Amino acid sequence: MKLVLLATTLLPTTLAFAPTANGIVARRTSSTAVNIGREGNVDLGGNSWKPDSEKMGSTDTGDYFPEGYDPNAVAFTEGMGGSSGMGSGERGPALPGMENLGADALMMGGIEENTEIPAGMEFVMSSVPDGEIAMDVASNSKGAELLLSVKPVCMGFEDYYAAFTSDSHPSFSVSPVAGRMDRRGGEPTELVVKCNPQGRAGEFVGNLVVNLPEDNSKICYRVTATSF
Repeated sequence: MKLVLLATTLLPTTLAFAPTANGIVARRTSSTAVNIGREGNVDLGGNSWKPDSEKMGSTDTGDYFPEGYDPNAVAFTEGMGGSSGMGSGERGPALPGMENLGADALMMGGIEENTEIPAGMEFVMSSVPDGEIAMDVASNSKGAELLLSVKPVCMGFEDYYAAFTSDSHPSFSVSPVAGRMDRRGGEPTELVVKCNPQGRAGEFVGNLVVNLPEDNSKICYRVTATSF
């Protein structure tokens, strides 16, 4: 469908004065209209030129092999281990001075566990113990041992220190006296409680306290040993 544009241009008007019979001058006004855009003298075909960005076509590179390509030149496993070479039978490129790391290298640092109770630490029994333990021991024996499994109660790893209170019977002892307790839900800490009556008979009572100074808490057990 062709669109015909019609433009109307008003040319300057022409004024004319003509006398009349009664002596009144009459003014005549004339105007000329020019119509532009008739189909006969206007090219409505338009311009068919378009930029390259609007032309349809593919910009992808075609899938083809370069000239002289050899599919067997590189094994399909090449590069699967990444830049470190993992999976190639080696641990990757050795850094200068670290060729024998793990064989004869000296490792420094790391987390050190305390093996002794700090000087001045006090072990005070709580009013209500967290657990009670009963054991039997022969008075003329070398003593009896009991394995106590302590569940971790802290959110993180904590150093612990274990000992009997000063008012406990002297026949009681515990080991290890210091170590690192796992976080809550982890492996329990195993303590060995020993009672050596040294020939004495009777009922002995001891209060075992496990201090967790970093958590500002403690775990207490009341141990009762019957020596016969």
